[in-house]
Amino acid sequence: MVRPLGIQCEGGWYHITSRGNERQPIFRDDQDRREFLGRLSEMTERYRLQLHVYTLMDNHWHGLLETLEANLSRARRGGQWLNSGYSSWFNGRYQRAGHLLQGRFKAPPRRVEPRRWGLELSRYVHLNPIRVERFGLNKQSRRRNQAGVGRELATAVWKDRIEFLRNYRWSSYRAYIGLEPAPAWLKPPRPCWAGWGERRSSAQRHIASM
Repeated sequence: MVRPLGIQCEGGWYHITSRGNERQPIFRDDQDRREFLGRLSEMTERYRLQLHVYTLMDNHWHGLLETLEANLSRARRGGQWLNSGYSSWFNGRYQRAGHLLQGRFKAPPRRVEPRRWGLELSRYVHLNPIRVERFGLNKQSRRRNQAGVGRELATAVWKDRIEFLRNYRWSSYRAYIGLEPAPAWLKPPRPCWAGWGERRSSAQRHIASM
């Protein structure tokens, strides 16, 4: 799926993520999330980067980033600018000190092949709210689900989770399926990616079985 970063190129796609120090929350309310998205927007313009996919969780976030120039250091500087600026703002707001994010910004550490793996990565990023926040299941529950569930139960689970995903405001999924306009700094890469999770054949496999 991914390979170690070695070659800098225009149009390189990278999966990036940052996690809270000791897995602590980096977003405590919607104001925090709006502040982060504002800074994310500024980062893409300032450092000539393109964001295709994102999801904000309580203690981490994921993104799929494209470099518009063959200059990987620009992407690293952009990520460091985003992390340090948001951390300072967060610490000031909550009158705290110390590291907010775990480790240094190493993104983008891996390059993604968009034609082959972009859709799979989009699925992974967009399904995070289901996996982690609302329907986080322990290993035993996942094994039970994977062992097989009745058609009616599987259909109900699928519909419930799709509805939750459609109402989750802090990812690019709603823009992908046309429920809200995409901001200027977000570029869904292809029309065929939109609505992937709502086609019954793929959604029931990937969502109801988690």
